Amino acid sequence: MSQPESAVADAQAGGQATGSLAELARRHGLRRAIARPSLPTYVRQLWARRHFVLKYATSRNVSKYSDSALGQLWQLLTPLLNAGVYYLMFGVILNQKKDIENYTAFLITGVFIFTFTQRTVSGGAKSISGNLSMIRALHFPRAALPLAYAVQELQQLAWSMGVLMGIVLLTGETVTIAWLLIPVALSLQLVFNIGASLFMARVGAFARDMNQLLPFIMRTWLYASGVFFSIPSRVADLPESMSFIRYILELNPAAAFIELMRDILIHDHDPPMWAWSTAIFWAVFALVIGFWFFWRAEERYGRG
Repeated sequence: MSQPESAVADAQAGGQATGSLAELARRHGLRRAIARPSLPTYVRQLWARRHFVLKYATSRNVSKYSDSALGQLWQLLTPLLNAGVYYLMFGVILNQKKDIENYTAFLITGVFIFTFTQRTVSGGAKSISGNLSMIRALHFPRAALPLAYAVQELQQLAWSMGVLMGIVLLTGETVTIAWLLIPVALSLQLVFNIGASLFMARVGAFARDMNQLLPFIMRTWLYASGVFFSIPSRVADLPESMSFIRYILELNPAAAFIELMRDILIHDHDPPMWAWSTAIFWAVFALVIGFWFFWRAEERYGRG
């Protein structure tokens, strides 16, 4: 028998042996250790590891600014400094504040709320590619990693919201019964953030260039989310020929969450009718699609 024929025969024999072993394993209820579990089983596995998610998020928060002199204060200083720069550029130089009541509270609310989504999605995009050693060494549902990043940002937001509410009060606003809706609005945003983070975690795991493109995507999203301007006013000024831009602005999930929080915190802010319905839709849609999309690639994370 020639060498090529011998190789073909060996390959066929090996294939038959593999098939026999696979059939034997199925007959006795065995399966691969890294096989993707069913969706309900996957959810139960994640719930069983909820303490790991919380501990991992907390440890990341503690270590994130451990090398800086101000430590955890940077969690608050970063969005405040960003808000100061944006106020100078848009409020003073471009004079956006002349058309908006209490522009200081308007702007800072937008910056803080958008930062929550921005950090969660950016962290989720790197959660798999940045933890390959853990993924290859330990067996656990990989969705625990983007979830931990979302919890980490939620922990930071708790401090940021205290500062935000203090600043809003200093600008002349008062506490109203509407402030009771703050946890509802933040819960909707958190659900959306988790879904978007899971979606981007899978994209970032296999498209490594996404981590280079993401800052530009986030910057574009920032400018389209009404952080510096009032979307209802801009939409009203658009001609009918640019109606597609109107739809983009009104269907923007980040803009909806920002508008909700402004409605709650700022008494004279007139919220658009689409804010609550858009926020609820995107929260449910992002979580369902993001979780399903991430779960479908469970077996592939950490390969290569």
